[in-house]
Amino acid sequence: MSKRDYYEVLGVSKSATETEIKKAYRKLAIKYHPDKNPDNKEAEEKFKEAAEAYDVLSNPEKKQRYDQFGHAAFDGAAGGGGFGGGGMSMDDIFSMFGDVFGGGGGGFGGFSGFGGFGGGGSTQRRNRGSNLRVRVRLSLKEIAEGVDKKIKVNKYNTCSKCNGSGAKDSNSFHTCSKCNGSGRVTQIVNSFLGQMRSETACPDCGGEGKTITSKCTECHGEGITKGEEVIHVHIPAGVAEGMQLSVSGKGNAARRGGMAGDLLVVISEEKHPDLIRDEDDLIYNLYMTFPNLALGSDAEIPTIDGKVKVKIEAGTQPGKILRLRGKGLPDVNGYGKGDLLVQIHLWVPNKLNKEEQDLLKKLAEQPNFNKSPREHKSFKDKIKDIFK
Repeated sequence: MSKRDYYEVLGVSKSATETEIKKAYRKLAIKYHPDKNPDNKEAEEKFKEAAEAYDVLSNPEKKQRYDQFGHAAFDGAAGGGGFGGGGMSMDDIFSMFGDVFGGGGGGFGGFSGFGGFGGGGSTQRRNRGSNLRVRVRLSLKEIAEGVDKKIKVNKYNTCSKCNGSGAKDSNSFHTCSKCNGSGRVTQIVNSFLGQMRSETACPDCGGEGKTITSKCTECHGEGITKGEEVIHVHIPAGVAEGMQLSVSGKGNAARRGGMAGDLLVVISEEKHPDLIRDEDDLIYNLYMTFPNLALGSDAEIPTIDGKVKVKIEAGTQPGKILRLRGKGLPDVNGYGKGDLLVQIHLWVPNKLNKEEQDLLKKLAEQPNFNKSPREHKSFKDKIKDIFK
């Protein structure tokens, strides 16, 4: 089933302010909260759907990508070649409640009866490594064809000596006496939703359920060491400046066996010497002399794949736009290719010798050189004309 539009989910317009988006999400979070809708699968899905919509629309960078590409901007994040975002876990949802409802950490705290996140008490907290962000510069040709890149990243890796446990050996652990190994402690709290059971990470063991009695001598109990890694990244064709790809699990390793963060690859375009990008279309400014335009001639036009020869008809007017179909860039979502738009410009020499001046004066007296020019059209109007 396809996802609903995020603006529709929250019931706001595209021009909604940050405050309006937050208010709309807060209302839905209260309405569909699991503690108000126990064992209600539909309410649970709406609760998650609202949280995912808020996560995107409350983040200016994610919102910009969503407005431009829709849900496709975040497809394939788990596979290492797609865009990051969407698909939130319950831990992600509750961790952002402090921003919406005030307070720290979880806002509401943990919750009972919600698929292992709350009252089960058996799920230990897992550390998560931080994300890393790198910028990759691409030529227009690489963007047109897609490219595989090797990126060397300085990062925290899992300690090879203790395999990330942080302990000297398998006997160097002790079960936490406060939480009896569950990693969670429970308390009853009062909120505007009424009395609720709140689960939090055990303060003694940090949610791990065990403590280390003898630390690894290599990582000193952290389970991670500083190093570097060469990461292979596939960048699909059609990406644009500022787009961000997410490579799952290739960020910093987490302390003591947790989940690694992601590597966020930000796209940067190198300027092409001749071609100008306009979304999936390319623009080339062709400068020609008056005799060439009046008499007609052939011109070589640069493209991504090399030069092509184009016939310029006699009497072509400056400002005319020629369209070379399919010579632009591929759509990042696979919906065809753009075009190469060639705009004709008249090149006027800066200096003329006596003979050239005399020739132009004679030409200026001829009937065909005294006609009024046609009405001027803007570049935007000319683009519309070629698509009629």
